[in-house]
Amino acid sequence: MGNCKSSSRALLGKAHVVPDAEWRMQDFGKTHVPDLEWRIHDFSSLLETGAKAATSATFHCSGYNWQLQVIPMHKGTGYETPYVALRLMTSPERMVPGHTMHVVFELSIYNHSKGMYCGCKASYNFHFKNSYSKEHCLILLQELLKSSAFLVDDSCVFGVDILKIDVSSPEKKAVVVQKKATTVQNLFLQKKGFVKGTYTWNVNNFLELDTDNFVRSPTFEVGGHKWYVGMYPHGDKYSTDCISLYLCLDASDELRLDSEKVFIMTLSILDQKNGKHLTATSGLWVCNKGCGWGWPNFFGLKKLKEPSGGYVVGSSCVVKADVTIIGSSNDG
Repeated sequence: MGNCKSSSRALLGKAHVVPDAEWRMQDFGKTHVPDLEWRIHDFSSLLETGAKAATSATFHCSGYNWQLQVIPMHKGTGYETPYVALRLMTSPERMVPGHTMHVVFELSIYNHSKGMYCGCKASYNFHFKNSYSKEHCLILLQELLKSSAFLVDDSCVFGVDILKIDVSSPEKKAVVVQKKATTVQNLFLQKKGFVKGTYTWNVNNFLELDTDNFVRSPTFEVGGHKWYVGMYPHGDKYSTDCISLYLCLDASDELRLDSEKVFIMTLSILDQKNGKHLTATSGLWVCNKGCGWGWPNFFGLKKLKEPSGGYVVGSSCVVKADVTIIGSSNDG
């Protein structure tokens, strides 16, 4: 790409719309050390999965848990061609209503020719019900695929560096960003031989379930791991008048320390009358022990319980989980 700031603008051409007004690619310099270095091997396989996003395993910084998400074919309003975009995510567990965390960070991709990261500086207000930053475009997908500087042996390296955290909460807690050694993660994607599994959970007493409690299915196995579907029938604390559905690793599951599984999941509530099932499919996720993945606002409770919908018949609700293991992840 040469000089990132000038040439990335040139790549857009007259027909393209700049993704956002403050978007600029810049060199961060050879002394730039990210908090997370995420190496995605077999990048073309990521595109072939059709996944909307790939999310790293958790990394830790200044008392919080974070993840980096890559959106390989991001297209926004006015975009003529897709961009590779990044966004930062945090775990909302430590946040409560009224708790806001203003974070300044840098998102980047490694330029092998220059030996340095190239990217953009961003900021975002994370709060109780919003743990995802906006997407920030880094490079046109077509340019990345042709680049010998950013894509080497079908692999590319992304980074995130957290610069500042300001917390507004009832406790007015100050956070000092503590720099430490870079966390390195590797994502390996398979081209074939995916391991797939399906589990159907018949919730026969759905309408009688306690409104506040977490309900879990029996355990089932896919890819050598034990899973279960978790449900908050009336929504968890992050939802708004919706049922919450999650796929979780069973606590008894023993994850290998040298390699974690990478998976895509689909959760569905089956329409028992009309066959118009409610379905949501995730991007790529890395198995972390004790984690759950899903949707706090899976579907509105009022529509879910409408007799004409067929999602709750009598007091029966049927939930289906489809899990596909498509790769592995390990620490570098």
